[in-house]
Parts: sequence; C-alpha cells; structure tokens
Amino acid sequence: MHIVTLLANPARADLTRTAVESLRDAWGGGEAQWLNPGIAAEFAVTAVPENRWEVWQGLQGVGIDLVVQRAEGRKKAMLLADMDSTMIGQECIDELADMAGVGPRVAAITARAMNGELDFEGALIERVGLLKGLPVEVIGKVLAERITFTPGGRALIATMRANGGYAALVSGGFTAFTAAVADRLGFDEHRANTLLAEDGTLTGDVGRPILGREAKIAALKEISARLGIGHDAVMAVGDGANDLGMLHLAGSGVALHAKPSVAAQCDIRINHGDLTALLYIQGYGRDAFA
Repeated sequence: MHIVTLLANPARADLTRTAVESLRDAWGGGEAQWLNPGIAAEFAVTAVPENRWEVWQGLQGVGIDLVVQRAEGRKKAMLLADMDSTMIGQECIDELADMAGVGPRVAAITARAMNGELDFEGALIERVGLLKGLPVEVIGKVLAERITFTPGGRALIATMRANGGYAALVSGGFTAFTAAVADRLGFDEHRANTLLAEDGTLTGDVGRPILGREAKIAALKEISARLGIGHDAVMAVGDGANDLGMLHLAGSGVALHAKPSVAAQCDIRINHGDLTALLYIQGYGRDAFA
C-alpha cells in the first residue's frame, strides 16, 4: 500500500477538493483524507502509478507538490536536517562574505558547490579564506539582522519530538550559527564546522576535519545507532549536493526547495510547501501539530 499526498503552499492554501478527488479517481485510490483544508490531503493506492512523474510535473505548474511513498513506516523517529537554505532562508557564509565586501565572489562559489559543480571541502576552504580579518562580532550581527527561519521549522521539530522523535541539525556551515539555530528551533543536537579566530578576528581558516557530505552520512549512521533505530526510521531534509548522501541513506530523503540537479535525484521533492510538509507526508494532520 502506498500513500499519495498533495500539498499546497500554506500561504496560498489553494489545494482544491476537485484537484484531490480528480487524481484519486484517476488513480483508483481510497477515500481522500484532509490533513489541513486547502493545504494538505492524502489517499491510499495499491501501487505507485506509472504516470507519477508526468502528473507531478503537471501539478508543479499549478503550485502543488505531489509525494507518493510506502504507507508502512512513513512516520519517522528521527529528523536529520541541513541548515543553510533549509532550516533558515540564507547561506550563512554568503552573509558573512557580504559584510566582508566579497559577497558576489563567495556567493558564486557557494552556488556552484551546492549544485555539485565543485568539491565541497575545497570550495569551503576557498570561501573561508576570503573572510580573513573579519571581526568575530560580525557573526552576531548577521544572526540578529540577516537570518530568517523557514516557516514550519519549529512546528516540525516540536511535533516530532512530542511523538518521541529526535532532531539533529547537521550543517556544512559553522557552529557559531548552528548553535543559535538549534537552540531557537528546539533541536536535540547540532554539528557543523568551526570558524577559526585569533584576537577577535577570523583567521581565514576552518577547523579540521571539515564536515561535508561524508560527515552528514556519518552523523546519520552514528545518531541512529545511538538511538537504536534503523536508517529507515530517519527523515533527512536538505537542498544541496552535499546533502545527497544522507538523503539517499535515510528512509525518507526530502529535497526542500532544492537545486534542480539535487531534486532530480530524490523521490520526495517539496518545491511549494514549507517545513510543515514534512509532517503532512508522515500523516500528521494540522490538529496533531505540537
């Protein structure tokens, strides 16, 4: 048995009964259940429809996300999340670079690295090198003035934790940011790289070993083993090429507003919804949110 979930942007709430029931009828599905009127609905099918991706493409054109997954085990015991452009709306290193006067140069490298065009570690070292001499106090200024949180993040974590889940933030960014973001959103733990500083200014280097794609995979393996759960009980979410390893290893790997080259390699693609979509695809209705 599989579950089909249709999701609209919560800001528009324009998922119609006609759209849901028309697809349900075309695919011979069971009774439609509304998880949140205008935003999320689901129904069961006996098998994955052959025209799944053609339908997905058509729905993308009208701002609707479509997810098809096995019914068994879709409610997860652990969330493993990327930070930059996933739990928050920015790339922290780009914001620091902007303050250092090298914004466009660093942003161009970031974009190529997230698309998988550059080696992540080499790209990170190059970008951090351009921050040399930046006062450490600028980090606090960026956190206070430039960082915004992706809608639905707090509800996602609170709801999963209220149902016995565990939440870990694993970033190729920096601990100076993950510590604040993890605390604000309610994560159980966080892992990231360390920006090195001396006498109140950044040295232009980062602590070793560098946390990148392989470290995110290792985090999934280590934390799930510690919790005594299988990889299939993990939901991972990210947007960049360095997230693909953990997205593929997790029971549910969610490409959230991801780079096209990344989304193309994932079965669960959320391009219109916010982070509450990760609750709906687990079967949580709006009245079950913490």
